Amino acid sequence: MSISAQDVMRLREITGVGMMDCKKALAEANGDFDAAIDLLRKKGQKVAANRADREAKEGLVVTAVSADRKKGAIAEVNCETDFVARSDDFKTFAEAVAGIVLASNPADGDALLALPFGSAETVGSAALALTGKVGEKVDIRRFKVASSTGGVIVPYVHPGARLGVLVEMTGEGNTAEAGRDVAMQVAALNPIATTPDEVPADIKQKEMEIAREAAQAEGKAEAMLDKIAQGKLQRFYKDNVLIEQPFVKDSSVSVKEMLRKAQVDVRGFHRFALGD
Repeated sequence: MSISAQDVMRLREITGVGMMDCKKALAEANGDFDAAIDLLRKKGQKVAANRADREAKEGLVVTAVSADRKKGAIAEVNCETDFVARSDDFKTFAEAVAGIVLASNPADGDALLALPFGSAETVGSAALALTGKVGEKVDIRRFKVASSTGGVIVPYVHPGARLGVLVEMTGEGNTAEAGRDVAMQVAALNPIATTPDEVPADIKQKEMEIAREAAQAEGKAEAMLDKIAQGKLQRFYKDNVLIEQPFVKDSSVSVKEMLRKAQVDVRGFHRFALGD
């Protein structure tokens, strides 16, 4: 039977699959749209099965933020090659996933895959269709939703979209501007905590023990070991705790001092780097 260009275009809009694949599916299904969609899904499932043991280490980190800036989402969506990661189809899919995460706050990956996805049945079926189209494994590796009652969520995605950050900001000053600076700080220096109080106790203990042993090896007096270890811990905070770090745009001040001057505060952050 004859397959019109309009039918092919309509099927492409529904499935997001390439024109030639849509035309072949319609011809095989004798023009039945539902049957053609099933054929394309099966093709995607077949490709996904063939790719199941492949490593998807490339991809994008994407963010989405609500209109009132009270809630934000960050997600890492993976594929096998940078070439596919830079394609419009993959970018569109990844950005849509971030939006769905923001809107629905799914409990886990399985819950996310079961959510509706545009004209596709679910996020999972859309991922399968994209796998069939690009010929690579597509995987939603992780996601996180952040919310703020007394402040705002500020997003930052580093050029290349291999690293993204959400920060929660409060205060009377320009939270958008300061939040972007803080998010860039988190992206660049990868702190382990926002404040010293948030550093896990086992890490503090380990750093103190290392400092004490090093001081002992240097022959320092026993009475001085705790003081030396505390000093080393403070230097550890300066390197690894967000508000104690030197501000990347002006290393003469700390992030804490920058925030005080800007009349804002940071409550927390989430940082996703591709493959971490």
